[in-house]
Amino acid sequence: MRFLFVHGTGVRRERHDLLFALVRDRLTARFPEATVDSCFWGERYGATLSAQGRSVPGLSAPGAAPGPDDEEIAEWGLLVADPLCELRVLAETGWDTGADGHPDGDDDDGFAMPGVQSAGDRVLELLAEVPGVPDGGEQAALLLGTGLAAGFPAALKSVSRSAEAARAGARAAGQPQARELAKTLARAVTAAALASAGAEADCTGAERDRLVELITTRLGGDARVPGARAAAVLGRLALRVTTQPLLNAWRGSLTVGATPALGDILRYQARGADLRAFLHERITAEPGPTVLIGHSLGGIALVDLLALAAARGEPVPGVELLVTVGSQAPFLYELGALAGIVPGTRLPYAFPRWLNVYDRQDVLSYLAEPVFPGDPRVSDQEIGSRQPFPACHSAYWKQDSLYARIEQAVAEAEIG
Repeated sequence: MRFLFVHGTGVRRERHDLLFALVRDRLTARFPEATVDSCFWGERYGATLSAQGRSVPGLSAPGAAPGPDDEEIAEWGLLVADPLCELRVLAETGWDTGADGHPDGDDDDGFAMPGVQSAGDRVLELLAEVPGVPDGGEQAALLLGTGLAAGFPAALKSVSRSAEAARAGARAAGQPQARELAKTLARAVTAAALASAGAEADCTGAERDRLVELITTRLGGDARVPGARAAAVLGRLALRVTTQPLLNAWRGSLTVGATPALGDILRYQARGADLRAFLHERITAEPGPTVLIGHSLGGIALVDLLALAAARGEPVPGVELLVTVGSQAPFLYELGALAGIVPGTRLPYAFPRWLNVYDRQDVLSYLAEPVFPGDPRVSDQEIGSRQPFPACHSAYWKQDSLYARIEQAVAEAEIG
């Protein structure tokens, strides 16, 4: 009996040698008479950046200064991620006070008389009166035209009923503070609507700013006046964590740094035939019976190869068992993105037994049995590493339970 291990995406020589040594030792311990080989394809058929990443904006000038809009874009990035973050600053810290104990810049006396409504409470009252459903006018047209109308009522409710809004309102002692509170609330509501719409939002920066201005005006504020305390704190934080140089660094790491992993997948989708031919050559180089073990993209390529060969009536000789580990093959089958099987069709008659091993914490692993219902050749087995993703995607190979599942599948297939 022969085992042939096919590694997954992003693996290059050093990583392959360490990984295969582990797999070989564990398999040999359970199958001392078996031959354990590897099919290393990463350097020959994996992805590389032929132009050294010149297609990535900003990568060639990582030290470039922030652009004129970077701070604003960064602020809104934080707001959409946490619409209440500006309100939280006001709720927790309020406004600075002058030497006389009154809020700085306050032309009023800064104190509400007993029984008299405070300026901040009045703003919150006005917020509760903002219509959640478009009622005509420019604001309604903006909400409908930007895809924000559906989520706007919930955004209004979540902000107006938040503890942050209540605490910030209580701290707004006079009109200057109430005006800033109005703008902060308007930005929070707009950010919450944007967060709710997600990718369905069709909103430019100018439309977003106009919506903030219209809501602010309804609340008695002036959106054209720069915010004070909350905006300053958020601006400093946003500039620190999401400036363009850092964005360039992230983009570089997400493209150049992730090229072996993501690039291998994309390259396989476009030019997978070469890898499949290489796998066929390696599988048939030695007589069977053969157990194929494919991790991640390696499993996808093996499913494609075996299905295509079986559909042509030329099954790959000697293959008795396929083991996929942390594989996306079942999901790609559902999408119609496998080369060898059309969605809704059964596995070809000559397709071998298939053991599919997954970890529910591994977001790159999928179930095969539910998408091939009633096929006795297909079985799913769950194992858990107690590791979060992405560590769990590579943690299969140190777990005895994986090799126990393989040993059980070999026995059931009566492979000798």
